[in-house]
Amino acid sequence: MKNIVVLISGNGSNLQAIIDACKQKKINATIRAVFSNKADAFGLERAREADIPAHALTADLFASREAFDRELMQEIDAYAPDLVVLAGYMRILSPAFVAHFAGRLINIHPSLLPKYPGLHTHRQALENGDTEHGTSVHFVTDELDGGPVILQAKVPIFEGDTEADITARVQTQEHAIYPLVVSWFTEGRLAMRDNRAWLDGVPLPPQGHACD
Repeated sequence: MKNIVVLISGNGSNLQAIIDACKQKKINATIRAVFSNKADAFGLERAREADIPAHALTADLFASREAFDRELMQEIDAYAPDLVVLAGYMRILSPAFVAHFAGRLINIHPSLLPKYPGLHTHRQALENGDTEHGTSVHFVTDELDGGPVILQAKVPIFEGDTEADITARVQTQEHAIYPLVVSWFTEGRLAMRDNRAWLDGVPLPPQGHACD
């Protein structure tokens, strides 16, 4: 049984999707702990409800980002994770943190990468008149939202849509594809090699696995 540690900053809806998938045996793994950089993150309540150790580690206690990440690394390592899942974790990670968990650190980003790295992706899609948008699960590297894409899901943008409309549509897809990618990893089907994502021994294209 593989061990997972999840990092969050807020509501934790993707965390909940992964908790549910573990309970339903769709993911053959155990969430050993949840960490948040926000003490009031609702995702910590979700973890406690599921009897998962929930920890808040806030930046104000540390002199630097590197010191914060060193402590976070040590606390995560205590749970011997096979996979570290970023689920709405809003801090930029230090190169040392990324290197420490290289190949076992994944993130979900609300855009069709490489389009719209960073923040306010739904707003940018609306302002640019895009007709489709989506979400990407990717391995984490030093490049912000730039690691190899594993799987993407697309959603339409309709005339008159608001950011809230698009957010809801994208989150529905996120809750489907993130647990799926986690299951691939815990089953030993997914890996990162040569800065590419590999599934079932085959390198994936830049947009990740093509899902109908």
